[in-house]
Amino acid sequence: MLIGYSRILTDKQTLNSQLDELKKAGCKKIFTDTISGAKKEREGLSEMLEYARAGDIIVVYRLDRLGRSLRDLIQLMTKFEKKELGFKSLTESIDTTTPIGKLVFQITGAFAEFERNIIRQRTQVGLDAARARGRLGGRPTKMTPDKIRMAKQLHKDKKNKIGDILKVLKVSRRVFYKMLKR
Repeated sequence: MLIGYSRILTDKQTLNSQLDELKKAGCKKIFTDTISGAKKEREGLSEMLEYARAGDIIVVYRLDRLGRSLRDLIQLMTKFEKKELGFKSLTESIDTTTPIGKLVFQITGAFAEFERNIIRQRTQVGLDAARARGRLGGRPTKMTPDKIRMAKQLHKDKKNKIGDILKVLKVSRRVFYKMLKR
């Protein structure tokens, strides 16, 4: 029996295209997860492994839907082999029920991990370059120069309670004290 597995990262994404392709491939049962592939505990994946029986074939739309690293993919393939399960990836045309399919899987997984590492490295270089130019990442601050001046004046007057100042400025206690240190 063909058993499908589909995964997305967030609720903002949709499983529809993956599910359509898995159904078109002939999957009788499909398990899903809405979670990062890097997370160890994926409920849908665990349920699928428990459900699958010897001779079944696990089908995914794309290899990265199953795991994020080559190590993770190889561990899953080892579990599949122990349970006598086959594996197919529709996009990469991998079918581990054949020797060539096993080789293609290993090579494709290595390239996918290499690509993720290159992207991670480029991102880090970009962030470092931005920091060197004085730019900080993250959410823009709520504290404008005017708000900072007002906060410091309000804080100097000991009659003002911190809770009241926070309400006026519409900031959290953490942001307020961080701003006072500047």
